[in-house]
Amino acid sequence: MRYFRTLGHAAIALTALLGLAACNTGPTYNPTVFPYELDAEKLAQNKVKTVIIPHVNLGQPSRSYLEKEAPRIDGMVSTYLKEHGYKVLPQRDFIQHWNTAVRAFGDPFDPTTGRVNMTTFAQVIQSVRDRLQETTEVDAFVFTDLIESQVPFGAGMQRIARWHGVSRKPSLQGPGTGVSADFDWNQTASVASLQISIYNMELQRVFASVGGLDATDAIDARSSAGRFIRRRNILETESFVNEGIAIAFHPFIVSEIWPGNP
Repeated sequence: MRYFRTLGHAAIALTALLGLAACNTGPTYNPTVFPYELDAEKLAQNKVKTVIIPHVNLGQPSRSYLEKEAPRIDGMVSTYLKEHGYKVLPQRDFIQHWNTAVRAFGDPFDPTTGRVNMTTFAQVIQSVRDRLQETTEVDAFVFTDLIESQVPFGAGMQRIARWHGVSRKPSLQGPGTGVSADFDWNQTASVASLQISIYNMELQRVFASVGGLDATDAIDARSSAGRFIRRRNILETESFVNEGIAIAFHPFIVSEIWPGNP
């Protein structure tokens, strides 16, 4: 799983109920919360008011089934930013200049290997930055990478997986109604997270964090032995996605549901 050095529901229902019953205690602490990075000095020097969300990842492209969901997730991120006072420029502005720069410098993404040529990426993004500065008042790029990791659903009766600040129960897929008694709970399942990386117009990183979204695997109810399979509908629960977005942006945008240490 890739992080930041490139440039370089019991759980949800329970959290809500606890918040209503004991609102003064705040969200339940989750030890898997990502250790965000925030450059307060650079943000103080150059206030971020207008942003644009690139249609490309900061680094390696997302898995194909996640990439299909990226435009929808970007739309939800855009809505979140606007709700908190930020102006979000149309993504088409970035796409236009990106395509022009790719024709000049080459495509930094190699679809045959999945690798990224960071030298070419830097040339392309610098060109895009220059063109946007000429025509807009953009202050920052907000990269929204959908990343995947492997986690177990844990021991005990609840069987909850925790990662990047969220807690999720496994889901079933198929005609069955239960899980085999022989199911191996030590096996891991694929889960998705939202990686946020914000760069100012000097292409300096001013914020980076990750928020968990949902599992991309489900328990195959047709299997007598028990196994995980890819879910048919990826990231379909909007409340889960919205939770992950809020966690990923904290404290760039302070969130009351952030489950880290007070």
